[in-house]
Amino acid sequence: MDSFSGATSGGATPQMSTEDFMDQLKTQLAQAYAEEFLETVRGKCFDKCITKPGSSLGGSESSCISRCVDRYIEATGIISRALFSSQR
Repeated sequence: MDSFSGATSGGATPQMSTEDFMDQLKTQLAQAYAEEFLETVRGKCFDKCITKPGSSLGGSESSCISRCVDRYIEATGIISRALFSSQR
């Protein structure tokens, strides 16, 4: 049987409590969100700011990436706050 059915195989595996399961799920979702966020920022900011890929960043590329990441983080925070405040 699967881990969600409530039965254990041979009685040796302890049952995961609902609270533990939810904590584990929240951790996994947070990790997946962070990975997706980084991949999105990396792709969008790279495409926008890096005009000639090379072995190092120029000054304008570096400041463009910094501004791009800052704006993306700020926008994500605004959206998150709006979503969470509308759920209450």
